[in-house]
Order: sequence, then structure tokens, then C-alpha cells
Amino acid sequence: MSQIEARRPPAIFLMGPTASGKSDLALAIADALPVELISVDSALVYRHMDIGTAKPDRATLARYTHHLVDIREPHEPYSAAEFRADSLALMADITGRGKVPLLVGGTMLYFKALQAGLAELPGADAAVRAGIAQMAGEFGWAAVHTRLAEVDPAAAARIHVNDPQRISRALEVYEITGQSLTALHAAQQTKAFAYDCTALAIVPPDRQALHEVIARRFRQMLDAGFVDEVRTLRARPELTMDLPAMKSVGYRQVWQYLDGRLSAAEMLDQGVIATRQLAKRQFTWLRSWPALQQIDTPDVTQALKILRASIILP
Repeated sequence: MSQIEARRPPAIFLMGPTASGKSDLALAIADALPVELISVDSALVYRHMDIGTAKPDRATLARYTHHLVDIREPHEPYSAAEFRADSLALMADITGRGKVPLLVGGTMLYFKALQAGLAELPGADAAVRAGIAQMAGEFGWAAVHTRLAEVDPAAAARIHVNDPQRISRALEVYEITGQSLTALHAAQQTKAFAYDCTALAIVPPDRQALHEVIARRFRQMLDAGFVDEVRTLRARPELTMDLPAMKSVGYRQVWQYLDGRLSAAEMLDQGVIATRQLAKRQFTWLRSWPALQQIDTPDVTQALKILRASIILP
């Protein structure tokens, strides 16, 4: 570690796939080290979404401070940029009080946005989007994808031809700015992350065992009243299935069940499958995360050994 890095205040990223035991491990670390928890979870920000998000219960939230939990109503959007701004402010406050920020969760985009920053991108342009939609309507999204490949081959290689939302956004950015989304990201000027960060991840080696935990946990959520939770949310006139909160894993499938579009068995199966797919995406992120310290299980002894060797406590 260089002298410049040594002067940076410490921070901890605790990552891992869903249902791997991150939350319990974070609490155990909080019992042993002077840390304060910041949630890195795009669903835990929403109030009234407790069961399906596996939100810590009231007693746990009272005993352990969890920042960025219950800060939005489900109809209120919350972006990665807002998360980054909120987290940096919280980290500065936590550090100023002599503690170490411990950021824990599974929303990998939030972790990346926090550490690497976000490119300055233009807002939506209704006229440009309408033109792209018209092209798709006349020629199909494959043709739109081909057009994107002409102006931003890297983005086209990264975005699947069956992902119209991301195709449209990448092409929209080019049409508005005259620069590709890839070029804008490459030209991004971001200050170095102001923390000496230790990235620790629970990476279960047995995927099948994790899948069984995911299925068991989803059934437990249903037994705990998940359907009634979604039924209450669905009754609120300002909430629709198109909102990001209601697209959260599990919530979409239960909403579809309440709409009569899925049977109870189909809802269970699709909810479990969607959660497994989320875990797969999280594994993909973790494979490319630099300087990642990995543990197989949420073993607090092993985690503390790594953290005490990696960070300089205040």
C-alpha cells in the first residue's frame, strides 16, 4: 500500500449473490469492528416492501443502524446516481465519527457506480425515442440493433438483440450527442475513489446448494405473508407493475399471480427461477471485480481475519 493509499480512510464492500448470508455476516462484523452499515440494495430503499426483500426486522434495524433502508415510497424512483451521492455523504459522516463504512448488499451496479463513478449522459428525448420506436415498428429491433452496431459496435456487442430498452437508450445517446455511449464512458473523468476499500465477497462454490437455499427462502417468504404484502401494495392506485419497485424479483411474479396470469405453482416456480437468475448475474459481476477477497461461506472468523489484515482501523 502506498503512502497516499494509507492516508485514505478505510471502507468495506461486502458483496455476494442473493441468499448467500451477507446480511447476517454484516451484523456479526458490526459486533466485532467499529463499522456502520450502508445498504447496497435497490429494493431495500422502499418502504412497505419487507417480506419479499428479506428486510431486517425492526429489532435488528433498531440495534444496528442500516442507512439507505426505507427511504422511498414504492412509486418514487431511486437511481444509481442518487445512491452514489447519498453513500458518499454517509461515508464521510461515518468516517468523521471515527467508524468504518461497511457497505453490504447485492446490487452490483450500485457498488460499481460508487467506486468508479458515472458518466454524464443526456436525459431522455421523447422525439428521438419516438423515432427509434418507429424504426423498430417498421423494420424490427434487429435492424435497430444493426444501426447501433454501425455507430457503437462495442455497445452492440454488449447489448443483446432482444433487449430493446438498452438498444434504444444506447442509440438515443448517440442521436442526441453525436457520440457513442462507449465513447462517453471512456472519456469519463472521475476523481479517484477517496477510500481505501477492501472488497469482500461470499462466493458459495456449490451453486446447486445455493439454488436450494433460494427456493427454500422463497417458500418461507410466501409462508410469512408475501402475497398479502403484494396485495396491499397492488391496492394502492399510484403503484403499477411498470414501476422499478414492482419489477423487483418476487414482486412481479406475485403481482402476476394476483392478476390471475399465473397459478400459485407457476408463481412459485417463476419467482424461484427469477431469483436464481439474479444470483447468476451477481456471480458474473463478482468474477470481474478487481482485488476481490473471497470466502465460501458467511464465516465471521474468516471474514474478520481478512478485514483486520487489510484495513487500518481508525
